[in-house]
Amino acid sequence: MIRSYLFAPGHNEKLLGKVFEAGADAVILDLEDAVPPEYKAAARARVAAALPAHPAWVRINAVGTPLAADDLAAVAAHAHGIRIPKVESADDVRWVVERAPAKPLICAIETAKGVANALAIAAVPGVRHLALGGIDLQKDLGVDDGDAPLRYVRSHLVIASRAAGIAPPIDSVYPHLRDTDGLARQAAGARSLGFGGKSAIHPTQLQTIHAAFGTREDDLDWARRVVHAFERAGGAAVQLPDGEFVDLPVAERARRILQSQ
Repeated sequence: MIRSYLFAPGHNEKLLGKVFEAGADAVILDLEDAVPPEYKAAARARVAAALPAHPAWVRINAVGTPLAADDLAAVAAHAHGIRIPKVESADDVRWVVERAPAKPLICAIETAKGVANALAIAAVPGVRHLALGGIDLQKDLGVDDGDAPLRYVRSHLVIASRAAGIAPPIDSVYPHLRDTDGLARQAAGARSLGFGGKSAIHPTQLQTIHAAFGTREDDLDWARRVVHAFERAGGAAVQLPDGEFVDLPVAERARRILQSQ
């Protein structure tokens, strides 16, 4: 289970040497926003050199640009997968698929157009996850900071992912590095809506993210009780001692929790 995705700027040689040992479940090497224009070529070269020994996701530059085309030519062969920024249509995804066939894709939803087209984006073959780009989306929508303005969007991405049969979406980065309580609240809220993991911009955020998205012991206890009772009932609906009604969908959810361990 991938709970955390840690970003590292591709031009920073020092961070590239540390990011794979930081404890994240997955690493995203960035060629886009975190890299100044004058360092784009150097970042691309450094990421391409690092990937054969350290497979990672790579965030490319904007779809349809020469920068993105050069990114894919350099990194697609060895990247674990590609994160596409600011995806607004299924055609954006197909542009990447043509240049990186068979690579798993994370599609970042960062604009109103992306939200409106999320169902079609999620359905393109090759898409593994939708990801919320909360900071850019708040700017595009002109809404305040905080979780409330994006609650609808988070639920929409969960529904789009489920309807397309892909993995749960990835939550946005939390930019306030010293606000551990705020990170914990946001991560817990995203998980409660159906997100499967969260992006991070610093290793100090990983422990909080893992705690929020890891399987809790009480979840495991509940799943064991449900599966045991359902199997004893021969697959028939059954009531637990505390009054909870268990039928096939509830039992399948419990099995998924146990299988994730």
